[in-house]
Order: sequence, then C-alpha cells, then structure tokens
Amino acid sequence: MEKENDITKKQIRYIKGVGPKIAALLNKKGLNTVEDLFYFLPNRYVDKRSIKNINEITEGETVLIIAKVTSSRSVYFPKARRRAFEATVQDSTGSLTLRWFNVVLPYLKELCIKDNTVLLSGRVTKFGKNLQMVHPEAVLLASEAKREEHQGIIPVYPEISGLKQGTLRNIINQAFVQYADSLCSIIPSGLEDLLGVPRFKDMLIKIHFPDETIVDEASRQKYIDRLIFEEYLLFQISLQIKKQSTKNKKGIAFINKGDYRMFFEKGLPFKLTNAQRRVIEEIEKDMGSESPMNRLLQGDVGSGKTICAIAAACIAIGSGYQVAFMAPTEILAEQQYFAIHRFFDDMGLTVTYLRGNMGKERMDIIDSIKRGSTNVVVGTHALLQDDIEFKSLGLVVIDEQHRFGVMQRKILKEKGLFPDTLVMTATPIPRTLSMVVYGDLDVSIIDEMPVGRQKIMTRVFFNRENHIAFQQVEEELKNGGQAFIVYPLVEESQKIDLLNATNMAELLQKTVFPNHIVGLLHGRMKPDEKERVMLLFKKKQIDILVCTTVIEVGIDIPNATIMVIEHAERFGLSQLHQLRGRIGRGSKSSKCFLIASEKLTPVAKRRLKVMEKTTDGFQISEEDMRLRGPGEMFGLKQSGIPEFRLGNLVRDGYIMSRAKKAAEQVLPKLSNRELDQIKERADMKWEDPVSVADIA
Repeated sequence: MEKENDITKKQIRYIKGVGPKIAALLNKKGLNTVEDLFYFLPNRYVDKRSIKNINEITEGETVLIIAKVTSSRSVYFPKARRRAFEATVQDSTGSLTLRWFNVVLPYLKELCIKDNTVLLSGRVTKFGKNLQMVHPEAVLLASEAKREEHQGIIPVYPEISGLKQGTLRNIINQAFVQYADSLCSIIPSGLEDLLGVPRFKDMLIKIHFPDETIVDEASRQKYIDRLIFEEYLLFQISLQIKKQSTKNKKGIAFINKGDYRMFFEKGLPFKLTNAQRRVIEEIEKDMGSESPMNRLLQGDVGSGKTICAIAAACIAIGSGYQVAFMAPTEILAEQQYFAIHRFFDDMGLTVTYLRGNMGKERMDIIDSIKRGSTNVVVGTHALLQDDIEFKSLGLVVIDEQHRFGVMQRKILKEKGLFPDTLVMTATPIPRTLSMVVYGDLDVSIIDEMPVGRQKIMTRVFFNRENHIAFQQVEEELKNGGQAFIVYPLVEESQKIDLLNATNMAELLQKTVFPNHIVGLLHGRMKPDEKERVMLLFKKKQIDILVCTTVIEVGIDIPNATIMVIEHAERFGLSQLHQLRGRIGRGSKSSKCFLIASEKLTPVAKRRLKVMEKTTDGFQISEEDMRLRGPGEMFGLKQSGIPEFRLGNLVRDGYIMSRAKKAAEQVLPKLSNRELDQIKERADMKWEDPVSVADIA
C-alpha cells in the first residue's frame, strides 16, 4: 500500500497548481513523480541581488536593471533577413535598447507599453556604438513587493517546452511546501556525521533555493556531488547486501585429491609469473571455502588468464567435479576449446566442445555430460539449453562475461548446486566501472606480463601509405618473424566498400608477397579447418596469416612480430588493443601498423592516437570509457550497469570510490529495518540493481 507522502511514487499531478496540461508537459520531460521533480536540478543561476543604473553597465556583463519604457516598435533588418520587436527603456542615468527576435509579439507589446516599469535581467552587448540587451528576461513591476519577489539568486532550469521558468519555479516551490518532510537520506543522521557528509535534505534545498554560497559553478557542483554520493551509496550498500548473502550460502569446499594441477603446472613450457601464482592461490583459497566462489579474473592481453582458469579447473576435477567454460560466441568458444583441450588431453581428461547445430553427435555429448564421463565442457549459449544436465557441476568459468545477459548466467549456475564461479574478461576495465559491473565479486588482477615480453611499437598510416607497412612486413619476414594482416570483412560486400580477407589473401599472395606463404583464417571456416590453419601458422608453415577479428582472443604465436590492421578506424579501442595483443608474445620487439582512411572523424583520430601512445590495457579502457561511455562499452541492460539519475561514471568515478568505502563503514551499523528499506528503494530505483550479484 502506498504511503501518503511517498515521493518516489506520488504522481506529480498531486502538487498544488499542477493541472492536467502542466502535468502532461512535465511528464514529457520525464518528470512523473514528486521525487523526479526534486531531482530536476537548475543548470545555472542568475544573480539578481544588486540592481544597477544604466550608466554603470558595460558590454559583456549580465545585469539586473529597473527602467521605464519610453517607446516600442516592430522592425525589420534587411541584411539579417529577420524581424524583431524593439523597445527603449530609461532610468534617471541613461537609456538602453531591448531586442527580441522572432518571438510572439502580443505578450511583448503588452509588457512594453509606454511608461510601464520593468525589471530586466540579461547580458549586455553592443549594436554599433549603443548598448543593448537581446532577449532579456523582463517582468512588469506593478509594486515594490513585485520587485522584491524577482530579486536574489534565481535558479534557471533546463527548458520545458510550453512552460515558463517562473511557473516551473513556483511548482518546485510548492512541491517543497507539500513534501519536503518526506525527504530523507538513506544514511541515518548520526552516520552522516560519522561519514563527514552534509545533510542530504539541506543540500537539495540549497540547490533549488540558493543563497550566496552557491553563485558559481564550483560551489553548485559541491552540492550536486552530495546528491550523486547519495545515489551511489544506495547502489553500493545494496550491492554489499547481495554480496554478503552470497557469502552466507553453502557451496562446495573443494578438497583437491588428484594431482592434476601439479601435473598441469609441471608440463607448462614456461614459468608462471608471480602474479599468476598469487591469483591461483587466491582462487584455491576461495575454492577451499564452503562459501561459493564468486571471483573476477582481470588482466591485460597476454597476461595469462586462461592458465589460471585451467589451474582452477584442475582443482575442481581433482575433487570429483565437472567444469563448464562458457564464451559468448562460437569463435571465442572454439579458441577457448583449442587452448584448453591440449592441456587436458595430456592428463587423460575428457574435454567436449558443445555448440549449436551439431546434428546427431549432440545427443552423445549430452549423454556423456549427464553421466559425468566428460570432465570439461566448453561451449556457447548452447550450454544453457534445458536438455543439458551435469552429473556434478562444480566450477563455472565465464569468459567475456559482460556479453551475457543476467538470466543466461543464472541458468548456467543453476545446473549445479551453488557451483564456484570464475568470471574472466580479456578487456581490462576501468576501476570505476569494475566497482559497478563487478562490485559484488572478489577481484583478482594479473598485473604482471610474462618475462621477456617486449613493448609493441604502434604507428598509424593512411591508406595511400599502406605500401610502407607492407615493406616493414617483408623486413620482418626476412628476419624470421611472422605476420598478421587483419581485415574487417570475410568477403566482398555490396553494402560496404571495404577490403576483405578472402580477396586480399589471394591478391597479397600473387602480387605483394609471392615468395612467402599466405594463409587465410576467418569465422566462417569449420572448426577443424581453423585449428589446422592455426597449427600450420604456429609451426611456421604459414608466414603471413590474413584474417578477420577471429584472432581477437586466444591465439598465441610467440614468433608473430608484426601486424597490419586495415580500415583501423572501423574498430573500437578495446578491439584494436585485443588484436594488437596477438603479437609481442615472444622475446622479440614487435610492430603494429594501423591503416586508416584520410577522412577520419575527430573521435577516430583520438582513438588511433591513443593506440600509438600506449599499450597499457587499463589506460586504453579508461580512454574508451571517456570516448564511448560505460553504457556503450558494455551495454546497460546485459551488464548490470545502472542508469544513474545524476551520476556520470566517467566524470564522477572518485565519488563512486568514496561511496564504496562508505558503504563498507555504514553497513554493519544499519538495523534490519533500515536494510529492508534500502533494498526496497534500490529495487524500486533499478529494476535489476546488481545483475551480476543476482546470479549468486
């Protein structure tokens, strides 16, 4: 049942003075409830505290004057080809011209009747040698009381078509008269003092009814930051509540009885980095606990995340459980399968690849999963189908997890009894964003690259200069290296005029690199054909691999030292970084050449400049978020990134960090009733406040 003054639900029409017409105008702007109106903040203020004489004003300043109308008329400016309504006003010190262009005349004619006294606010400009105000705010002064009403620091709100600023200010004032008592922070007042934050209600009132402390943008932002903090804190506390409930569930305490992990690590042709060892220890500790593991494994391209995931799988299998690896596309799932099965085949363990449209063999695979004769299943969304049943699913590894929807992740986890979950991402995520998208997860970061990795020199060329890049490819091949040449399309397209991998592989073999072996790899090839081509490339039986973004993840060719990416402006920053990560995996220095159109947009230029400047995935993801925003990077709905009312994750990351720390402080001090209220508010505010947590 709705509380009498619940501002989150109370419709805007209940505010005195808001009739059906005004309500419709406000609704059109997205203002439906009283709370919406409280959060409809001024975007600037006009300081009308001091009235100036006309002889005191100068060009460029915004002023408040009181003057008497001496004349008015409609005029036409031939050069500008537009009409204007013009009035002259004067006080005891001088006169001033007012002009309004292309506006409704009846209202102005009534206002500017000779001898009317008007209160004027606006910016002073010059027309020829004379001072003027263009489109000033003007109020007819019938009395001294009317004059006082329009002085002070006046909030200016975003435009609402059909609604005057004065009317809007009156409505907001009335909303506070009726419902201000319902305004309260999610933090009890005593805890506001503990956290050292101003009172939430005080800040909201000051923003709408400003005093001398809020005249400039910096002071206004201080108050707005407090409101953003409130919103972020609500999110972080609800996230902490969900995280705690996950910890309280009883999962599997893995007891590693087999020697698979030791066998796996001994068989590696390289030494694990200290970061990998630390991460594997964190995972092992989690898996040994009775609480279900819910861990994010994050690291840059080539840092060795898959090795850590395989070590975790060894622990699960050694304890008698099955493992599911899920990737969002068949291409990524295939590459995951190729990377994994080589290790497990050597240990005598069964790895199965499950994809859509498998035909008759699918039934045999389903049966082996159900019987438990399959130790590891690698697949796409095909793993989520109703007829896929595990005998004993103990570990779920989700790759590129942000590409999955909430329900998809949940369905996979429900195929076991609270299995442990390891979420991997090949895209380093800005700290601010990871606190939101993965805020309920424990985080492991591989912050160290394998020994001997060299930095990759990156340079942008225009289309007309691509022969320079190909000359560099020839040099690398002479020195014993191998090359990737990447195209955005598999085949020729009638809709898009871009180079494609299929035609270019043939052309490059015949005309540019006739003395070298050119191979072709793309997503439409059959899985066994892809694996054959990758194996030939790895064995150095192919010198140049012409390909599409099929190589974006999972390809490890230490001898590949050069990459050329054609139509580089067509790729996103993260994708370019992933592609570039296929080279520089050995001890030799590597080069990446980005071939782009001469007609680049400003954003595309900035993107390519970033690629030239740094190879740090975290820096690149920060820039990517600035350029595209978090919603574009991950997609708001499937990733759990909420749409905040005021906060902007790119701009206000530091506030999110403060809110996270505050949530950890506040949570133990909240009563059960307060916790229930917070959960209710969060569920009301965001349909799915923490999608990742909801799968726990």
